[in-house]
Amino acid sequence: MIVDCAIYREGRRTAGPEDLSDALAEARAAHGFVWIGLHEPSEKEFDRVTREFDLHPLAVEDALKAHQRPKLEVYDDSLFVVLKPVVYEPKSDAVSTGEVMLFLGDSFVVTVRHGEGAPLSAVRHRLEQEPELLGTGPTTVLHAVADAVVDHYLEVATELQTDLEELETEVFSPDGGGSRHTASRIYTFKRQILEFRRATGPLALPVARLAGVEQFGGVVPFVDDSARPFFRDVNDHLTRVNESVEGLDRLVSDVLSAHLAQMSVRQNDDMRKISAWAAMAAIPTMIAGIYGMNFEHMPELRWVWAYPAVIVLMAVLEVLLYRLFKSRGWM
Repeated sequence: MIVDCAIYREGRRTAGPEDLSDALAEARAAHGFVWIGLHEPSEKEFDRVTREFDLHPLAVEDALKAHQRPKLEVYDDSLFVVLKPVVYEPKSDAVSTGEVMLFLGDSFVVTVRHGEGAPLSAVRHRLEQEPELLGTGPTTVLHAVADAVVDHYLEVATELQTDLEELETEVFSPDGGGSRHTASRIYTFKRQILEFRRATGPLALPVARLAGVEQFGGVVPFVDDSARPFFRDVNDHLTRVNESVEGLDRLVSDVLSAHLAQMSVRQNDDMRKISAWAAMAAIPTMIAGIYGMNFEHMPELRWVWAYPAVIVLMAVLEVLLYRLFKSRGWM
């Protein structure tokens, strides 16, 4: 469905006509642009936009189906950009992603949103408060959306860093590392990092191209040269995010390895303790077994102090074994 449609002349919003072709013609005549926002449109709803703005069918197919990787595609009459905003849920410590597709032409911007977390309404409202900025053209919209998405990445990365510190404290605490749920929490956290990386990693190349980096393709059509320094700033923020994600992923792997090593050490300690107690139980069992075989020629059985002597012998041997195992840390 179309959630917003407006013509911007010299950066100031005017109501757009119902006919999209009239809106585009009016925007071109006024040296402005049309900005249309859609939310999870159906094929029928998007068909009218496709015809009026002559959007490429491959890009239209991607915009309708969603589930795309972040990318930048250049077509004859438009630029197609896919971004993946990230939403962090503090209560469940879960990371989820949405999708924002932008079609950018010489006199129009079409934004398509799938899922939650896309900052489009906030971006539009902020830009409308700065007409001199919005008056530079559609490139400003692309930069503002990309900047808002990447800046939110930084916030999510900070939240994940905090969660990781809490997880490290739990793993390396005297009791927490042995919890049966700790490994599950670490693995779940690693999945969240993977979901985050799928949004941030593939975006590096499109942003570098928008910034005009020569080794990644240089100049991109429909993007004003004056906007490239701003895209370089977005690229710098995205680089920081990706470095943070890489660091988080390595730390989570290290925490998982440390947790498994701790579990192995605890199991070895338990086995030593079990072995020590078994050895201590074996001594009296052996002695009692000898005297339970009913031999006739056992002269000590006729001694008055034979029974107390055997009991004392068992006790002395138990004490010696206990002190030996205790000194070696087995108990």
